[in-house]
Amino acid sequence: MKRGLLLFFLFSFSFALAQEEFVLPESKKIASFPFTQLSGGIIVIKAQLDQFPDSLFFILDTGSGGISLDSATVKRLNLSIVKSEKTIRGIGGIRNVDFTNNHDLGLPGMKAQNLDFHINDYELLTSVYGQKIDGIIGYSFFRRHIVRIDYDEKIIEVYTPGNYRYHRGGHLMKPNFTTLPMQAANIEDARSIASRFIFDTGAGLCFLLSKDFTEDSSVFKLSRKFYPTQAEGLGGKRKMEITVIKSIKIGPYKFRKVPVHIFDDIYNVTQYPMLGGIMGNDLLRRFNVVLNYPEQSIHIKPNTHFKEPFDYSYTGLGIYLINGEIRVIDVIKDSPGEKAGFLPDDIIFSVETNFSKNIQAYKNIFQNAIGKVKVVVFRQQTPIVLTLDVKDIRR
Repeated sequence: MKRGLLLFFLFSFSFALAQEEFVLPESKKIASFPFTQLSGGIIVIKAQLDQFPDSLFFILDTGSGGISLDSATVKRLNLSIVKSEKTIRGIGGIRNVDFTNNHDLGLPGMKAQNLDFHINDYELLTSVYGQKIDGIIGYSFFRRHIVRIDYDEKIIEVYTPGNYRYHRGGHLMKPNFTTLPMQAANIEDARSIASRFIFDTGAGLCFLLSKDFTEDSSVFKLSRKFYPTQAEGLGGKRKMEITVIKSIKIGPYKFRKVPVHIFDDIYNVTQYPMLGGIMGNDLLRRFNVVLNYPEQSIHIKPNTHFKEPFDYSYTGLGIYLINGEIRVIDVIKDSPGEKAGFLPDDIIFSVETNFSKNIQAYKNIFQNAIGKVKVVVFRQQTPIVLTLDVKDIRR
């Protein structure tokens, strides 16, 4: 009898030990602040550097492997520069970068300390968006925190690493992580293909596929029409093609008739064949997102933008804000822009009834007005009315 009680006691004790586990401390919110969105869903936040009182404008970018400052901003603030042999790579090329080290980044309610910024030239991005871009916030910030992006309220919440309670009704993903998250997705057109793609909040498009990937997989139907276009990124502009793919599935969520860009990835940004390309923020903004780099996970939950139509418009125009004027810089051959009579260096005065000289407003009109749009341009100081027939890339 005594032996039986002893065995029962030992068994019970070992069972209790088996239930013990180490539990992470609860994650705590340390900051909450607003953001603005530019075309393509690009996120811009205000921050302050060190003791400088002026606000700087940063793109929040999961496609960046570090954190960076614009070269003009570094010069204006007279920051010390450390020479470097390190290189960075983007769709437009590979370049050497210098650094400015050991700075604090002040955000509303918090301060990220001891950050080393690499230095890059963001004049092109400033011209594209009509908004001063002082830098890009990437991996160096994300790896220290849990970051929730609420696209409904346009609020970013920052939490300490730890046990985080995700909102109900979403989907928890486990991407591969280096400095960039690489998420699995399924794309379908002539056939269904599974691959991994860089989860990139800094890319103002839906999907960007490498040409090697599309050709090797034969994913597109032979009947697909491709339209020449271009995109801007690190290193400058790159010629691309744009079309529509039948569907894209991320986790349990499926999108149909998604615009996709295809480019010749000569600098191997997408690391093919390990990756197929990039999923950008014009698709990702349709979810509220929790970026949990410390736990190497991303949680997505459909938001009020989930069913919004995609941008199927095609003009063939490259417009930029230069010295306070919105100018046509690029006109693609045989595009609607060329057929309407646009020429490089035309100054756009108005689009339809909008005279705001706001490049974001003009781009939004083009994106939401498939069909004929009246544009007034100044050419050699002479006003000219042009009729742009914005094309639908689904047709």
